This record gives sequence, C-alpha cells and structure tokens, in this order.
Amino acid sequence: MKNKWKRGFLLLLGIDLLIVVIILSMILIPSANNKEMIKSGPTGDNVSFHVKSNKNDLNQLINHYLKTEAANSPIDYHVHLGNEVELYGVLPFISDTLNMKLTLEPEALQNGDLVLKQKSISIGSLQLPVSYVLQFISENYKLPKGVVIQPNDQLIYINMQQLNLKSNIKIKVNKFDLKKDDIAFTILVPVK
Repeated sequence: MKNKWKRGFLLLLGIDLLIVVIILSMILIPSANNKEMIKSGPTGDNVSFHVKSNKNDLNQLINHYLKTEAANSPIDYHVHLGNEVELYGVLPFISDTLNMKLTLEPEALQNGDLVLKQKSISIGSLQLPVSYVLQFISENYKLPKGVVIQPNDQLIYINMQQLNLKSNIKIKVNKFDLKKDDIAFTILVPVK
C-alpha cells in the first residue's frame, strides 16, 4: 500500500508541475498580437500631421515668425496674404524712411518647398526693376535661414526644411492656393 500512495503522490506532483510549466510558458511567451503592435510602431524619424489653414491664420503665423527671425534687420517688414502674397516694408533712407511693397505669386513645389514669383515691386509710388531690387535686398539685409532670393529669376525660394522652428519641427507645403483660400501643410515632428 505504501507504494500506491507514493505513486499517487508522484503522479499528482507531476501534474502540478506540468500545470505550473504551462502557465509560466503562457505568461512569459509574448503573444502574436504584441509582435504586431511592436511592428506597427513609428517607423521613421518623424511623425507627420496634415494641416489645413486659411489666409488669416497664416498671416498671423508668418508675421510672428518674421518678428522673431528678422528682429535685427534694418528693414521693418510684414506679410499680408490676399489673392497674392504682399510684403510691405519700411526702408531707412538717409534721415527718412521709404515704404516698399513687393507683390508675389506663391507656388507649392513637389518637395514641400515654396516659391514666390515676383510680380511687382515699388518704393513709394515708383515702380522699380524687380531683379535690381531683389539683388539689393539679398546682398544688404539679413533674411531668415532657408529664404533664398534669386534676383535673375525674379523669385524668392523658401526651403521649408531649413527654417528654424521650435523642437526641430519641419514643414512641407502641400497646397498654397490663395485665390481659393486652400492652404495645406504637412508638419513633421521628430520622434528620435
């Protein structure tokens, strides 16, 4: 009889150990769902957000950016978005100031940058040759990083990836149609 109790005890002990091993393996081995969640996490260096805006909001944002980035520039200027981009500035001239107005037509490029094609430029009521004035501005005034004036092509190229934004955020322009007030951006926020 002693042998039966010994065998029964060992059998129950073996069953208990088997149950403990099964439970531990179920706890410690990751499920297939966890593997899918790990694979579907962020895959790049940036997370993108798609933003639609309007002219009024963008006017405020651009002018705030210009105040902070071009604070040391001798030209006091601001931008107004209507049916086209209008840049207004005050130029120091001897002991007086002159009012300047540039009218530009925006175009969003496939790479997310923005090109502003110069339509007209005037100081006071005098219309001036566009390429000459753009050359003068590019040589004499501090522009934000990423803004390049190309006087011979009569355009201003804005490399959106080079603009200094807080937290290394980058912006790509998707649409920039002022006549339809259809403005769309992709904001890239770094996650690494």
